[in-house]
Amino acid sequence: MEKKEEAFPTKIFAVKTTTGQEKNVAKLVAAKVEMNKIPIKAILVPEALRGYVFMEAEGPHMVEEAIAGIRHVRSRVPGVVSFTEIERYIVRKPVIEELSENDIVEVTGGPFKGMRAKITRIDKTKAEVTLELLEATFTLPITVHSDYVKLVEKAKTESGET
Repeated sequence: MEKKEEAFPTKIFAVKTTTGQEKNVAKLVAAKVEMNKIPIKAILVPEALRGYVFMEAEGPHMVEEAIAGIRHVRSRVPGVVSFTEIERYIVRKPVIEELSENDIVEVTGGPFKGMRAKITRIDKTKAEVTLELLEATFTLPITVHSDYVKLVEKAKTESGET
């Protein structure tokens, strides 16, 4: 009988932290791992998921050793996290996918940097958005790449939901 080997021989473990301290915890754990030669293969701090840090190791005892005595660590979540569960935090979704017409955005680059605007049109094929500056004295439609806008407020729908 042939033994089937896993694609990922290591496992991913979740560690609960104080909200807002995820990066600090990751830095402290990384320093401890390097100093004590603990076999932790990777540390992931997803921006979208607050209060959690993910670690890749061969067993839970290695994660326990790495987080022991570290400030802002609450606990290790029991069990193993599957790769498909954290894959959505690794794959970055294009900004244009989240935008829709009448959303309020902030321009993050170019001559209009820092200004707020309302989206009037979206061209997904070119990844461009046409904006109407809110702070301008007269309405001036400008077209910018979707990477240069940051969503501030979703447009209100007719039912009153955002």
